[in-house]
Amino acid sequence: MVEIKNYNDFLQVHSMLLAATGLPQPLYPQLFRKLSSETFDAGEFFQIEPSEDGRQRKLIQTSDFMPKNSNVFLVDHAWTFRLSDAPKQLEEVPGLVERMASLMCVDADCHADGGDGNEDLDNKNGKMTAEEILEIEICRAKESGNDGVQWLELEEFDIDDAKLLALDLPTKCPVVLALLPLYLSNLVALSLLGNKIEKLETVLEEISKLKNLRALWLNDNHVLKNCASNMEEAVLQAFPKLEIFNSHFTCNYGEWALGFCGEIYGKDNPGNDGEEQQPNITSLDLSDRCIHNLNNKALSPLKLPHLSHLNIRGNPIEENSVPELLEILKNFPSLNSLEVDIPGPLGESALEILDSLPNLFLLNGTKATKIFDMDKHVVDSVLQPRLPEWNPDDPLADRVLNAMWLYLMTYRLADEEKIDETSVCYVMDELGSALRHSDVPNFQVAPFLYMRDGNLSSAVSFSILWPTQDVEKGDECTRDFLLGIGEDKQRSARLSAWFHTPKNYFIKGYEKYHQKLQSKRFTPPSMGSLKPSSLLCNQNPLQVYTDIPHVQEFLTRPEFAITCEPKEADILWTSMQVDEETKKAVGIRDDQYINQFPHEACLVMKHHLAETMQEAHGTPEWLQPTYDLESHLTELIGDYYVREREGLDNLWILKPWNMARTIDTTITSNLSAIIRLMETGPKICQKYIEHPSLFRGKKFDLRYIVLVRSINPLDIFLANVFWVRLSNNAYSLDERSLYEYETHFTVMNYRGVLNHLQTQEFVKEFEQEHQVKWLDIHQRIRNMIRSVFEAAVAVHPEMHSPKSRAIYGVDVMLDSSFCPKLLEVTYCPDCSRACTYDMEPVFGEGAEVKGRDFFNNVFGCLFLNETTNVTPL
Repeated sequence: MVEIKNYNDFLQVHSMLLAATGLPQPLYPQLFRKLSSETFDAGEFFQIEPSEDGRQRKLIQTSDFMPKNSNVFLVDHAWTFRLSDAPKQLEEVPGLVERMASLMCVDADCHADGGDGNEDLDNKNGKMTAEEILEIEICRAKESGNDGVQWLELEEFDIDDAKLLALDLPTKCPVVLALLPLYLSNLVALSLLGNKIEKLETVLEEISKLKNLRALWLNDNHVLKNCASNMEEAVLQAFPKLEIFNSHFTCNYGEWALGFCGEIYGKDNPGNDGEEQQPNITSLDLSDRCIHNLNNKALSPLKLPHLSHLNIRGNPIEENSVPELLEILKNFPSLNSLEVDIPGPLGESALEILDSLPNLFLLNGTKATKIFDMDKHVVDSVLQPRLPEWNPDDPLADRVLNAMWLYLMTYRLADEEKIDETSVCYVMDELGSALRHSDVPNFQVAPFLYMRDGNLSSAVSFSILWPTQDVEKGDECTRDFLLGIGEDKQRSARLSAWFHTPKNYFIKGYEKYHQKLQSKRFTPPSMGSLKPSSLLCNQNPLQVYTDIPHVQEFLTRPEFAITCEPKEADILWTSMQVDEETKKAVGIRDDQYINQFPHEACLVMKHHLAETMQEAHGTPEWLQPTYDLESHLTELIGDYYVREREGLDNLWILKPWNMARTIDTTITSNLSAIIRLMETGPKICQKYIEHPSLFRGKKFDLRYIVLVRSINPLDIFLANVFWVRLSNNAYSLDERSLYEYETHFTVMNYRGVLNHLQTQEFVKEFEQEHQVKWLDIHQRIRNMIRSVFEAAVAVHPEMHSPKSRAIYGVDVMLDSSFCPKLLEVTYCPDCSRACTYDMEPVFGEGAEVKGRDFFNNVFGCLFLNETTNVTPL
């Protein structure tokens, strides 16, 4: 331990930390001075400014020219926490939730758009009714000499079916409404967005006489869900000139719809005067208009001779072939900028699109020359940031928990003996959090632990900030959110945590991957027929070396004897993974038996387990959709977007590759969280079982013990007793409950309160509670477990070893339909409960299974070919 008294002490204690930050060595002395004096002087050089309409902040340099690597600044950590503690800290630490809400720009109830000059018509102030708005618009039309009202917006007035019909009743507003047919007969656009209309018949009955209607918006009304299947067809029959319906183009789209998207037609110029204005359009945004066919006489070089920019993102355009679309676009003489999904209607390659459209200067906001230089097939424009979303009645703490994934950073503590099992999360102060992302940043940030007393217990965490480029006054200060992470580590996909990346690209990737899995057909492996024989050939006991206390205590059969010397053992039963180096170091011989199979990682490491099952079975119903985030992030994001599009639940559970006891495990529906959690170590992301079978209203899972005598032929057994593991709290899908360990997790041996339940008692009560037969469920579980090990043998025949015998823990959960779901397979499972509790078998009239005999039975099965208290699978 070295107490830091001078610069040399500082270097001695922090040399490894300094090297890890990447801070240039010439800045080390300046950093030491600022740490020693706690100098936070960044405010003299930078200023925080609002951006994105106040929903984000940015950092601007206010000082004069700052050369590269010329200065280093301390950034404080405003919030440091473990993930599981976040809700509690926000509730209990005074002022924390208010500060975080302000820092993350989620402290306002709404972020209103700028005024449009018609604030007097804004119904949100609660001062005007739909009837009053209607009267004002009719009066304005009369005063201006227009041929009636041509554009009418009755948005968010809580108009239901009865109120919509009442708008046309003479008793409601007799003077004005008597003139309604005259003054609304030439209506071009009607918006009823954000109301409470339920029935399509009401809409058609009320406005069916408006034959000149070109645009109708019913977005955010219940009627969309109630009549989704036949709505558009019925509306088009009623309004034959309609070109835009609910923000989408209809099959009738033409000059008016294009003029609206080209910002020529609108409330001030409804476009009903017969004057052709399309030639004035230079930029046309047709994104997300549900366009199926681009071959339209209104969308032609003759009508749009000056069109230079076209955005067709988010449209299927499936009725046109790629060559047909390219030919349409090629004919626009002035078109030099195009935005389109890649992959999408123009194919899967940006390079091929540019080859076909040589006049393009920009593709998705990127210069064509740059795309050719980078040789990039998929390219996107400047990505729009993900901004926090919330409802006005959401508590501040919930807003922060949702938004924090856009801001938090992590590190993991370690000393000479061990590394922390979970990461430390932190949020930089207001200045540090205002640094936005750039692929070409001008600053770099790194966490730093200052150990003023020379040890970890005295450490104070900061971030350090320094310029990596020359920075001018007025420049925005940026950092790379994914510093050092390239495309080999899925950089573009990982940016989806902070930005709206092209959904179509990820959906295509997911669909291709999913189709491949669905095409899998399991072929059982060919097996030998010679099963292993008993090891006991004479009266001498088999020597067993073990480092597992329960085996040392409870293996009491005379056929076996415990030895303290591995070299003398016939059987090695260890909790450690034994590789070739370990064998050489310990002197393990090839003729010794060992409690692990070669390549068993294909079962006991979560990412390999999923990979093995998918390779063999594709998408079996007993395996939840599972993705290794280190290799299949694109497919996971695509799956997430498909589920979002189809209105399916989107709750996922993230598990480390090789951790037990639910350590570092997180449940979330936040896509940014899923991606950011990759930073805390390699993980799988698995679809959460949102609707499990419950017992007494609580979640549970089942631990089975599988005994493997041989891989080829596959000779496996199931212990006759299994164990129920119960959560302690009633099950809930409330978002805040996702942080509660004792609600969503069942392993209570190491934290929480363990409530042991006799298996037979559980089965009897479960059958009564759910009116099911456990025997049927048990058979489905047996079949699943057999399928799991068959898959491992089929995909990894190299697992076979005549000198291997092993037991595995198989964890199973039941969904609400009582179908088993595989959770994980565990090497050398914790058998504390198996050795502690005497259990009655669930099936048959067999004698009570004594806990003290558990390992006697295991060793008897594996090495003496007995079947006491086990059943062949």
